[in-house]
Order: sequence, then structure tokens, then C-alpha cells
Amino acid sequence: MPHNWPILTIAECAADEPYSTQIGPFGKALTPDAYLPSGVPLLRGINVNRGRFYDDEFVFISESDADRLAKFESFPCDVLLVHKGTLGQIGLMPEKRRFRRYIMGNSMMRVRTNPSKLLPTYLHYWLRSPSGQQYLLSRVSQVGVPQIQRPLTTLRQAALPVPPPSEQEAIAGVLSALDDKIEQNRRTAQAIEQVARALFRAWFVAFEPIKAKAAGLTSFPSTPQSLFAALPARLVNSELGLVPEAWEVKPLSSVCTLVSGGTPKRTEPSYWHGDVPWYSVKDAPSDGEVWVVNTDERITQDGLANSAARMVPKGCTIISARGTVGKLAMAGTPMAFNQSCYGLLPGDDSSFGYLYLLIQTVVGDLQQRTHGSVFDTITRATFDGLLVVKPPAKVVSSFETVAAPLFDALLAARQESVKLAEIRDYLLPRLLNGSVRMNAANG
Repeated sequence: MPHNWPILTIAECAADEPYSTQIGPFGKALTPDAYLPSGVPLLRGINVNRGRFYDDEFVFISESDADRLAKFESFPCDVLLVHKGTLGQIGLMPEKRRFRRYIMGNSMMRVRTNPSKLLPTYLHYWLRSPSGQQYLLSRVSQVGVPQIQRPLTTLRQAALPVPPPSEQEAIAGVLSALDDKIEQNRRTAQAIEQVARALFRAWFVAFEPIKAKAAGLTSFPSTPQSLFAALPARLVNSELGLVPEAWEVKPLSSVCTLVSGGTPKRTEPSYWHGDVPWYSVKDAPSDGEVWVVNTDERITQDGLANSAARMVPKGCTIISARGTVGKLAMAGTPMAFNQSCYGLLPGDDSSFGYLYLLIQTVVGDLQQRTHGSVFDTITRATFDGLLVVKPPAKVVSSFETVAAPLFDALLAARQESVKLAEIRDYLLPRLLNGSVRMNAANG
């Protein structure tokens, strides 16, 4: 190891206190019938997804159950891991958190370090690194639910290079700064996406500009004046209830063209590892991020030509249509996708942004109309059978002028986050093995 960094186990660096390394409660100690709508939050894999701690989407247990399970409580600076189910997820319990107490669920384990030996942020990044992930995932049993074999022993025996605390702090500081910016972009994207969604609902679900005009107003916020003047001034009855006069009620399939996906033969190496992004549901963006600009897998032009996969343009909405139904994304670059998805292209009187927000609005209805004996599925007939309000092309075009800058901002934030993640993933193993040194640490 460069620079004579010692190799220490997690057990050697754990805090000198009871339960400093701890696995969640077993079996009947905590069962789902103890879950409540409020109380003390229970930590699950969803709370440490993608290397971050997410302080939401909890199930809860009572205070009395939390007292009974006190040795499983998690405190600030605990490093959290998933040992069963979706493996490889790592998180760090933050200093600032929503709730007073947190109890680990039965798929979780934790490390509480001695910070004079090992900073928790440094351990967090080592566990996320290729070396840490390889160590954990090489000890997985594939019988039944994937799980780490002898999880607590495996965790305690993990050995890693441990530089001086000052260098640990410098390394973790650089990586944390990149992650913090990625998280800031995610939060900003959520806020922008909520604005776009609210505008769509105001125009095309609540019909607020038209109601304002019917009430005698001469303008409406976010509505171009030329468009407001051309809007109808009343609502009329339809199969969907009250809709703007002269607006049509049509099948969802009439406002978009469905493009089917496909998968090149896995047994043909020349079809894979090319330059064509190939989307599947695992590439679906987090809530609010909307755009997908890269994918886990890529195919070649030969793979595209010799399969049912088809390219769709930038801006195309992609929806998962089989299994995990209703996950949405916008293609941030031309890409193909697998057979469990549809690409949705706008018709001549529609637009990319309008169509994405329309599908987002009705995705719950699509999910309720799924069928299939093995997997939930939506088909072309599902799109034919769902009615939507179809506004005139001029209205859609005017909405696009308002919404397009929002989608552009979402794409810019996503592209920046992808670049930052690439930088982080490049630096992560090199900082942790000493091949890249920090100036501050060098003195």
C-alpha cells in the first residue's frame, strides 16, 4: 500500500462501546404487524439508496417497541449498510435529521467507528468504492433472497487502507463536495419539476385560465396574453365531465405514437458494449429528475439493426409497460430501450414536454388498467381505452413556450450531475488507494 498506510479491519477501528457493529433485529423480534402510520421510524434499504441517506418513506414502530429494541438504534455518524435484499447500498446517518430516534430494520446493519482511527465519512466512501463493493458482494449467498453470508462477521473482518485522520478528512471532503452538489441538483430538479407539473395541471386539468376568463378576468398568470384572448370562456359537459368548449375528448393513443422496444441477442457479443444507449427500467430517474442521459448498458449499431429495438429522439417519453409499470423518463439523448417499455412520440398537434406531463398526470390510470397472468402489463389497447382532453394545437404550442425553459433547466442539472458522478467515481478508488493525493494532506 502506498505511503505506508496500515491495513486495518473494521473491528479494529470500531468504537469501544457495546454494539458498535450491529445487525438489525432477527425474526420475531420485529415483524410487519408491529408497523404503524407514525411513531419511531424504521430504517430500510430505501433510506440509503444511491449512497445517500433519505430521511423519508418510513414505516414506523411504537416508542415502547423502540425501547425494547434500543440496541438497534442508529445515531448520527453511523455508517449504514443493507445486508439482505438490494445489496451494496451504503448510507451515513446525518447530524441533522427529521426524527429524534431511528431503529434499524431487519435488513440493515451499522458501524460506529472510533473517529481517532477511522472517520465514518471515509469508511462510508470505502464501502461504496469498487474495493468495498467487491468485498461485500463476493460474500453473498444467492439461495433465496440475496444476502451477505455471516453479515456481522463479514463486516467486522473487512480490511481497508487507513491513512492518517487528516488525510481521511481531506479525501472525504472532496468526495462529499461532489455528492453534495449532485444532491443539490436533485433537489433543485424536484422543485422545477413540481413547477412544470403545477402549470400543466392549472392549464389542462383544472382549466384555471378558462375559469378565470369565464369569471370576467382579462388575464391569467403564466398564460401569454395572446393565448388568453383566444381561449374559450366556458366549460361544457363531456364523457370526462366539464371540459373547455371546443376542446376534444380523445383516446390517449390519438395524441402520441407508441414505439416498441427490443433486446439484442445476449449471446452475440458484437451486439453489446457499443455506443447506443439502451434503456431499461433500472435506468429510470429519481423523482423529479425526469431526464435520462446515460444508461447502464449500451448496444452496437449491429445490435440495433438485428433486433426489435428502435431509436427514439431526444425528448421522447419512455414508460415502463411490463412488471414495474409506469416508471417515466425523458430521453436526454437519442437512445433505444428494451421490450418492457414503450417510447411515446408526440403527434403533430402535441409536443415533447406537454406529452410527458400528460402521461405523468394519467400514469395512475394506466397502472390501474394493467393486466397479465404473470406480470402487470399495459398494451396499445390500454392507450386506446383511456380518454383524455385534447386541447387545440395552438394551446399546446403556447404551453410549450412556457414549459420548455423548465425542461431545459432540468436537463442541464441532470447533465451536470452525471459529469460530477463520473468525476467522483474516477477519483474514488484513486483517492482511497493513495494514487491521487490531496495537497492539503501533503502539507
